[in-house]
Amino acid sequence: MTFSEKLKLAMTERNIKPVELALKIGKNKSSVSQYLSGINIPKDSTKEKICEVLDVPLEYFNEQIEDESKDTFLYNVPIKEAARLLHKSEQFVRVSLQQGTAPFGFATKKEGKEKYSYHISPKKLYEYVDQI
Repeated sequence: MTFSEKLKLAMTERNIKPVELALKIGKNKSSVSQYLSGINIPKDSTKEKICEVLDVPLEYFNEQIEDESKDTFLYNVPIKEAARLLHKSEQFVRVSLQQGTAPFGFATKKEGKEKYSYHISPKKLYEYVDQI
């Protein structure tokens, strides 16, 4: 998949419009339109901002994905939903992901920041829920 195809897919999945993305990454709408049409590919610093807004790791855009079924980065269970399925608090799920004790996902700390990004695999979460 190309950068523009991945961007379209991520924006659709997150229900984010081009204007909204442009505002959040500090670019104008025409820049985002050029990214979506494949005319331009953003610089790495802009890619990082896009990843932060769309809550996907940078690898999502950098890895070559030949088969959409291998795209494990985009589909992510929200913390709130994971907590509901596990009958635990959202904080419990966050801490488990941060400490690496959750078998269904992980947390990554953004460089130079205190903020974490959480990644929960739907498949692994549902398998885990079936076991408990």
